[in-house]
Amino acid sequence: MLTAIVGINWGDEGKGRMVDLLSSGYDIVCRYQGGNNAGHTVVNEKGKFVLNLLPCGILRDTTVNVMGNGMVIDIQHLVGEIRTLTDRGIRVSPDNLKISDKAIICLPYHKLQDIMEEERLADRKYGSTRRGIAPVYSDKYMKKGLRMDDLLHKDTLAEKVRDLVEWKNLTVTAYGHEPIDANEILDWLETYGSVVRPFITDVTHYLNAAVEAGRSVMLEAQLGTLRDIDFGIYPYTTSSQTVAAYAPIGAGIPGKKLDQSIGIMKAYSTCVGEGPFTAEMFGEEAEALRKAGDEYGAATGRPRRVGAFDVPASRYGVMMQGATSLAVTKLDVLSYMDKIPVCVAYEIDGERTTEFPTGDRLNRAKPVIEYVDGFGDVSSCRTFESLPEAAKTYIRYLEDAVHCPIQYISVGADRDAYIRMF
Repeated sequence: MLTAIVGINWGDEGKGRMVDLLSSGYDIVCRYQGGNNAGHTVVNEKGKFVLNLLPCGILRDTTVNVMGNGMVIDIQHLVGEIRTLTDRGIRVSPDNLKISDKAIICLPYHKLQDIMEEERLADRKYGSTRRGIAPVYSDKYMKKGLRMDDLLHKDTLAEKVRDLVEWKNLTVTAYGHEPIDANEILDWLETYGSVVRPFITDVTHYLNAAVEAGRSVMLEAQLGTLRDIDFGIYPYTTSSQTVAAYAPIGAGIPGKKLDQSIGIMKAYSTCVGEGPFTAEMFGEEAEALRKAGDEYGAATGRPRRVGAFDVPASRYGVMMQGATSLAVTKLDVLSYMDKIPVCVAYEIDGERTTEFPTGDRLNRAKPVIEYVDGFGDVSSCRTFESLPEAAKTYIRYLEDAVHCPIQYISVGADRDAYIRMF
């Protein structure tokens, strides 16, 4: 079984919560793209954990975790994440964590370049997390990157680094910054590379053998459809491909096909960063929802933009992800609302559309809002039958609106606070 767990909207849909829940039924969990520019929050019997790089399966004792070739890895951040988990009693060893030798290393100068460019753009900025993601992916495709495999070859690493730093200084000094010191980069690589070397392996052979042997593999995405570099709200996207179709490629097994794609979407909308967000709420209405849902970025702590459930955006996300079923998270957050807003369509240049537009048309879109009845507290419900009638109506409404069956409903942060529909 090869399953992708993906975000339907802008990211921050609660994928970490669902990966943690579902990972009990999988042998292997693999992150297949992105870096430490987003976070997955998991609450279990051991406490609350925020993971930026490590797959969420790391919190289960029986799961092997893989960081795929599609990722960009800040090894300093990774070492910190590993140490934080081990200090809290979570086992992290080469037996349960394997890092692709083909994954690209996010270096200190990538973060520097990211920050300098956002500051240059000022009020035209993209809303970057300033963690070096766009620069490191750019270098990857310019064939100017360091792979994790390079950490295993000290005899050639120094020469590669000096060549890269000489080239990168052409950019850095153009921003008015002092040149990067190649020796400092080498020291950084040795300090943190010495910790991660034992985890580096050829995960392509490992995963192919696992699939052939009938082991179940979950492929975990970061962010969501609307942040995909090709199919998202470009240029306000991430720099990698977040769609399920890329999952086998980013994991390292491009010849394998997905058996299912489970899409995650919230019972309302949230968004971190810049770019069009048609259903956005403002003022007191927004702050009430933000506080109810504790909507602050897991990676950055930034307050998330919040809004009504967006039907056109979600239907588009379901289509792009090829979702075979859905999980709706944070249904319990809406319990304080007497009337629940839903963005059912967009109005663009005086015309109403239920299709998600692309390009400049999206910037001119205005929300068409309708309201459904609120349903009160659902946090103690564990079956669909036990939900209030208005909550059942809302779930069926969402299911019909996005044309995909809802398989899971999350009604709280704890592991057991969910409803399985089928």
